[in-house]
Amino acid sequence: MGRVVGHDDLLLITLDTLRFDVAAELAEAGRLPNLARHLPDGRWEKRHAPGSFTYASHQAMFAGFLPTPAAPGPHPRLFAARFDGSESTADRTFVFDAPDLVSALADAGYRTVCVGGVGFFNKRGALGSVLPGMFQESHWAPEFGVASPTSFESQVACAERVVAELPAGQRLFLFVNVPSLHQPNWFHLPGATRAAGDSRETHAAALEYVDRHIGRLFAAASSRRRCFTIVCSDHGTAYGDDGWTGHRLGHESVWTVPYAHFFLEQGALR
Repeated sequence: MGRVVGHDDLLLITLDTLRFDVAAELAEAGRLPNLARHLPDGRWEKRHAPGSFTYASHQAMFAGFLPTPAAPGPHPRLFAARFDGSESTADRTFVFDAPDLVSALADAGYRTVCVGGVGFFNKRGALGSVLPGMFQESHWAPEFGVASPTSFESQVACAERVVAELPAGQRLFLFVNVPSLHQPNWFHLPGATRAAGDSRETHAAALEYVDRHIGRLFAAASSRRRCFTIVCSDHGTAYGDDGWTGHRLGHESVWTVPYAHFFLEQGALR
């Protein structure tokens, strides 16, 4: 990462609330063609989330603590703040002295841009301003939010405008928090109703919706130079698993998340 930072553009996508098992099943079944073509071996990596809900998990990720491989460690990290005794800082880790990764990338010359999704990014109050406030530029609108059936399409259009307006030589760190998997998501499944509510099936339909449009985001992010890309979930959610529903709780469906990182070569296919 020491060679990547300063050379490539960077894209971090959090598929908010996406469960690992649903993501893995859809990739295996060929239902995520646009994502799967970039996943190593066409598969998601199984990891453990750094938090059980959006705010906690993103605070950790923005400090360099991305989801951890679901196997005994320690596991070297891509990004890490400099501190003595870190067992997860390796020779290839990008080590920074700033209080968070976003600030560190800004110090390294990147334009840092947030395209928010769920309420913790809506800037409508003090709490919803903390995470987007880390970035030099942040965007949120009601059409990006959890209640919008076209949220991701609207976010992608925003990201395309951001990239188009950047000077060619300006490095970019683009962060997109995708709200489509978060409740409510029933409207992504044809025939589903508000009264029936969300389910594992509507969650899967929401991921298929994201896959249909993510190629545009990949194309924009890699339009100017190679782009190092991370796609992951910040936490999962329970749909009645062992009697549990929702997240911000300690169940396997919440703590286990999909993760992938890869390079998008300049001009990646949509």
